[in-house]
Amino acid sequence: MAFDPKLQRQIMGRFATGVTIVGTTIGGGGTWGMTANAVTSLSLDPPLVLVAVVRESQTHGYLKQARSFAVSILSDSHEEISTRFASLGPKDFSGLLFKTAVTGAPILEETIGWVDCRLKEILPGGDHDIFIGEIVAGELRDGRPLLFYGGKYRRIAE
Repeated sequence: MAFDPKLQRQIMGRFATGVTIVGTTIGGGGTWGMTANAVTSLSLDPPLVLVAVVRESQTHGYLKQARSFAVSILSDSHEEISTRFASLGPKDFSGLLFKTAVTGAPILEETIGWVDCRLKEILPGGDHDIFIGEIVAGELRDGRPLLFYGGKYRRIAE
């Protein structure tokens, strides 16, 4: 008997995660992003991160096409941005302050950290694919992270 995916979601929802925006470029020089908490530092040598992306999403195709992505780590003041990129509909960076580094992928300004990555490998993972990126640039700032726990946004207490 298969394990109940609803129970899996509830159990894994007890694992607090940070919240990020994974951004990439799309045809015609446009930008695209998605909210992601399935992001992990994978290796220090070489410097690698991974992002799990559902195969049926638009983001999946854009990441494959662009062969690069940036991960912007959100602060506790960025809940609205996280919600914007998690909802259905257009997920571009219009109206937001962003910059680029080495790959041209969009990086949100005023986040607590970011990494810019070249796509190294794509591995299958159930209904997701795992995009492994080699970090080619990055930056960190002080701030408090936006967290996701139990299906809700959370903040670290003072």
